[in-house]
Amino acid sequence: MAKKVVATLKTGKGKEFSKVITMVKSPRTGAYSFKEQIVPNDNIKDAIAGKL
Repeated sequence: MAKKVVATLKTGKGKEFSKVITMVKSPRTGAYSFKEQIVPNDNIKDAIAGKL
């Protein structure tokens, strides 16, 4: 499934977006999980900081 997203993002308007993967720690269990987002290139730093 990830291959489809990457292939779609490399053509046309998709170059304006990036896939951001962040690691999030659960406050209840302490386990880590991964959160994936597709954000505009202008907002990458905000997405990593958790503001989006």
